[in-house]
Amino acid sequence: MSPVQLVQQLSQGASPLSAQQITDLQTLVAQLNPIQQSWVSGYLAASANAAMPGQAASLAPQTNEASVLTILYGSQTGNAKSVANQLKAQAEAKGLAVKLVSMSDYKTNQLKKEKFIAVAVSTYGEGEPPEDAENLHAFLASKKAPKLDGVKIAVIGLGDTSYEFFCQTAIDFEDRFKALGAETIIDRAELDVDYDDEAAVWISHAVTAFEPELNTNEQAGAQPSAMNGFSAPATQASQYNKQNPFNAELSLVQKITGRDSTKDVRHVEISLEDSGITYQAGDALGVYFLNDESLVDAALNQVGLKGDESVTLGQESLTVRQALIEKLELTQSYPGFVEKYAQATNNADLLKITEDKAALREYIEARQIFDVIAQNPAKLEAQAFVDCARKLQARLYSIASSQTEVEEEVHLTVGLVEFNAFDSEHLGGCSGYLARRAEDGASVKVFVEHNDNFRLPNDDNAPVIMVGPGTGIAPFRAFLQERDARGAEGKNWLFFGNPNFTQDFLYQVEVQGYVKSGLLTNVDLAFSRDQAEKIYVQDRLREQGAEVFAWLEQGAHFYICGDANRMAKDVHQVLLDIVKTHGGKNDEQAEQYLKELRSTHRYQKDVY
Repeated sequence: MSPVQLVQQLSQGASPLSAQQITDLQTLVAQLNPIQQSWVSGYLAASANAAMPGQAASLAPQTNEASVLTILYGSQTGNAKSVANQLKAQAEAKGLAVKLVSMSDYKTNQLKKEKFIAVAVSTYGEGEPPEDAENLHAFLASKKAPKLDGVKIAVIGLGDTSYEFFCQTAIDFEDRFKALGAETIIDRAELDVDYDDEAAVWISHAVTAFEPELNTNEQAGAQPSAMNGFSAPATQASQYNKQNPFNAELSLVQKITGRDSTKDVRHVEISLEDSGITYQAGDALGVYFLNDESLVDAALNQVGLKGDESVTLGQESLTVRQALIEKLELTQSYPGFVEKYAQATNNADLLKITEDKAALREYIEARQIFDVIAQNPAKLEAQAFVDCARKLQARLYSIASSQTEVEEEVHLTVGLVEFNAFDSEHLGGCSGYLARRAEDGASVKVFVEHNDNFRLPNDDNAPVIMVGPGTGIAPFRAFLQERDARGAEGKNWLFFGNPNFTQDFLYQVEVQGYVKSGLLTNVDLAFSRDQAEKIYVQDRLREQGAEVFAWLEQGAHFYICGDANRMAKDVHQVLLDIVKTHGGKNDEQAEQYLKELRSTHRYQKDVY
């Protein structure tokens, strides 16, 4: 019985609570989302067990490891962590003992003690594990990994079918666990970006599968699990999240690149007034946007619809035009749309393309969904049309402000995605909305995605090295504001790059101000087009190799933000070279040096 149903039952019949207690309980429960309700349910069950006579022995602090479900998560943007938390809440609501651990914090020598493991992990780039999963991912494939005979596992993977190696990391984890002797207790889930409903079903099935196993083990001598698995949340969760975003006001959108720049970058300020939303430097902001109405109207015309036809999305009924503007993904292409649209329209050319995965990926790479529709017009019923598309996904932007500094605001640094294709200008979905269509004062739905894998050091005296070319400077603006507000005395070093000094020096006045005040100890700039030879941040890093290594030896934390495919990999390689050259280490020792930096959270990346 859920907390809501319990309160309703208590208020309708005989109750051990006073009228005031019932009222207070109703008020509390009404403010909770389903995940929080599940957590409260598990907590109440645990408390009730603890209070029962004759149970004093069960409260002993010793935990039989075999009775615990260990949930390991590896999350690049926070989605896998959210799924892991939902699994934890539902398992605890069933009275099961749960240990929730980020893969970055998991001690690999603990593996041989585990009996029940659930893995929630995302995949990004070319089938790569998220930053916090890298070490465990590599360990399981190494000779050091222990035998795991008899261990029961369940794996849920999050990915994006736009990419070739969809959910590859989840596949890797399951394969490696099984190779070590573990057994799957439920089929692996491989979920696309619109994963919420399917994740909820998988979580329910996973808890059902683990429950008898854990209970049987408990009867064999393990401690009752509810108390063993209980842990209070570290901070109060906001009522606003991905499923329930805050309707914020867009306060300012200001271009911060020059008139002749090859880039269009906007500084965006959003009001969080009266939301109660809190964030930390290093977090991201999820932003929902509206699709271009003129392109939506053209698409409706191309499939023979007026726009006022009624459709259903989940439990919601609305017009097809409203659905296309507010609810569905129409810019970022992915294979699923082409496959469904080809079948719905019985388009022979599209159907042929969908038979070849490589051809399909080449086809969507050059096109937005709007292009697919425009180039393949056909008569469609409204519901059949919307059924081809997936839900609109919020875009995540690294937050470019410290809440200590700006209070009830949040700032972003948004690069406009723009390109020409098929004789027309194309804009990114969210960046096009923020930079071109939304006006100051417009309403925009937002939520904070916390990122505990990209944090300033707790020690304000620790040195910090920040590498953030282009819009990658965003979180470092937040870092500098935060360190300034805290009066942190640790040294700060910024590496920034862009094409031209006069056109592309983002936040130039602020950076110069921090240099003048002494907050920024060092600044190294790389403007690639200002001289014949192109110079990038990794080149500046190499030039300063001796001092960079000296800072690392002094305990510096090293951060990278920006492009994952090229810049971040190039910076990583230069960092390895610096450690080898100036630390006198060979290849293996340099790799181990950086691995130790990662394990102590002194080497962190926010890449995309």
